[in-house]
Amino acid sequence: MKRKSSATYRRNSLVAASVALCALGAAGALAAQSTSLTVYNDGRVLVRRSVPLTIPKGASEQRAALGALDPATVFALDSGVTIVGASYDGAVDEASTLRRALGHKIVFRTSPTDTVSATVVGVDPERYRLADGRVIFGRPGQLVFPEDVVVTEPALRLALRSDTPRKELRLGYFTTGADWQASYQVILGRSVARVAGSAVINSQALRAEDAEVQLLAGAVGRAESPRTKLMGVIARADRMEAAAPSGEAGEQRVGEFHLYTLPGRSTLLPGTATSVALFEPASAAFEKAYVVPGSLPYWGMLPQQGDQGEVPVRVSYTLKRPRKTDFGDRPLPGGVARLYEADSSGRAQLVGEASLGHTAPGQDLRLSAGDAFDLTARRIQTAYSTRRDTTKVGGVRMVATADYTVTLANATEAAVTIEVREERAGEWSVVSSSLPAEKISSTMTRFRVPVPARGQATLNYRVRAVW
Repeated sequence: MKRKSSATYRRNSLVAASVALCALGAAGALAAQSTSLTVYNDGRVLVRRSVPLTIPKGASEQRAALGALDPATVFALDSGVTIVGASYDGAVDEASTLRRALGHKIVFRTSPTDTVSATVVGVDPERYRLADGRVIFGRPGQLVFPEDVVVTEPALRLALRSDTPRKELRLGYFTTGADWQASYQVILGRSVARVAGSAVINSQALRAEDAEVQLLAGAVGRAESPRTKLMGVIARADRMEAAAPSGEAGEQRVGEFHLYTLPGRSTLLPGTATSVALFEPASAAFEKAYVVPGSLPYWGMLPQQGDQGEVPVRVSYTLKRPRKTDFGDRPLPGGVARLYEADSSGRAQLVGEASLGHTAPGQDLRLSAGDAFDLTARRIQTAYSTRRDTTKVGGVRMVATADYTVTLANATEAAVTIEVREERAGEWSVVSSSLPAEKISSTMTRFRVPVPARGQATLNYRVRAVW
């Protein structure tokens, strides 16, 4: 069988992505027949395969056992081949087999040596006509299906028209059974972090042997379909595949998305996870911030509040990704980032785990690490008033004024600056405050509060809101 070049497969993947429809169902086994895959974040898998078949010039009918797939997405990869029609039977479950057996005489095994034959006359509920004409509900024994009604493997039957004789049929189609996401390890230093990234492919039901594997990052549109998904068993991918590819994934832009090609060829097995590096570890300067979230509702009335309450002090890290740097010019697929910091003995300890979306080149990476242990905050509303305001156009609106006090405590040996933020849409403003109010967007205002080591600091501010 002639092996196609990786460049040819990449061109084919562009064609397939532009013409194929969404995938349905669980994926089956893919034999090692010059297979190329593109795995999407949402669980779709675009398969490109060369199937050895003897195809004459002109019209012919062919049968290909390709496993579970979405028959609506099948297309020919060779321009000289036209798919005139297709028939696909992917129902390998018992209920579908029983429906195929309607009108057929089947055998029930009642003991190791005895059997009873009956004709299937109904499925829902199950009804069987015995040899003496009586009809029974329920099975009299273990059901044994005749071979002609059992589909052991999903099969695709194609009516083709080819411009030349061929020894293989190159097809593209969608299936499911695998997905992927990026995993990042961020080792925090004093002011610079070391960042490593890898792509982790989770194969729940997909089996592909010796295949070229590509990963497409991005939110590719998906049409809704009323059809029932193909049957399949989905297993949790909870063990790492030992035969993982070596080297880094190559990256390129395709349309509005980014495509990663794994080095060499890979074998994906159901229930396994395969990992490959996305890039060489990179260094990035970072900033650490402590943030107290606001108490104002984003929309609607400004409520009157009672007792003082605890407020979390959230820890976040911003990794700088300036342009014209290796890390800054690199797109980062969405996934999970884990932050590590060394203890006094130099052992790396997990200090945060955050989800991140697809991040374009040049955009900083903002990661939430959780809540601070030794920094605490308490907020209380100390004053509240409302009044009705009649506008010139005859409308009535409410105007509220509220005073807040935020007390911040620092139990560490170093002074810190904590940001107190308030965010609200519509008409509102900070009327007065004990520290400068910095407006950072049309909806958000923040206060930078210095807090001494082993000390406290207090912020007072008044807001006015209209609704």
